[in-house]
Amino acid sequence: MPDSDTWTLGGRSFGSRLIVGTGKYRSIDETREAIARSGAEMVTVALRRLPLGKNEPSVMDAIDRTKLVLLPNTAGCYTADEAIRTCRLARELGMAEFVKLEVIGNAKTLFPDNEETLVAARRLVAEGFTVLPYVSDDPIVCRKLEDVGCAAVMPLAAPIGSGLGIRNPHNLRIILQSVKVPVIVDAGVGTASDAAVAMELGCTAVLMNTGIAGARDPLLMAEAMREAVSAGRKAFRAGRMPKRAYANASSPEQGLIE
Repeated sequence: MPDSDTWTLGGRSFGSRLIVGTGKYRSIDETREAIARSGAEMVTVALRRLPLGKNEPSVMDAIDRTKLVLLPNTAGCYTADEAIRTCRLARELGMAEFVKLEVIGNAKTLFPDNEETLVAARRLVAEGFTVLPYVSDDPIVCRKLEDVGCAAVMPLAAPIGSGLGIRNPHNLRIILQSVKVPVIVDAGVGTASDAAVAMELGCTAVLMNTGIAGARDPLLMAEAMREAVSAGRKAFRAGRMPKRAYANASSPEQGLIE
């Protein structure tokens, strides 16, 4: 019997809980194959880094838009106005069913500017965009983004591209308790166990790029991430055993011969 554990975003249903990026691969062919092996149904692309209007290959050539939902993002934007203009461009290009909102506050850490993100989110929602904001792991900001109409919140696990894994699971738990929209962990996942932990916490999905593209074997890592997200989700649904301070024998003690 097939597993019907789907999730909904902006009225669209998804089976895969892994969203992947398209940067840092060694070739378009590798990008295409990594996406396929990941099982992702949604892929994100940095609109400001595409060679728009130029007759040359780009990551768009790796994306089969008959099978994959495109998530254009505003990577490289440092103000709300820049992000809004980028989203409007995505809409003009016919690729803005969903937009990943990134407003960066610091070029070294790539931490989000939460204040500018809120400003941009409020305006984009008012213009009819389905907004998925990249944000710090701050429960208050996540709730405010939900209040302005964002379709999901995307708190970081660790700095973008760091591979440090989930630095503050406690905050993620509070965010999960604070909002009703999907919670998608974005940034910092470095290996399969990081993805599994995010899902075991109860997060809706995980978005990653460098964790796959930066691996020694990106194609094998794409498969590992797919399996880790699936396993972590199943573990969350199953409910882990309680932790105990002392040992508890696995075999029953009743019926033992004295």
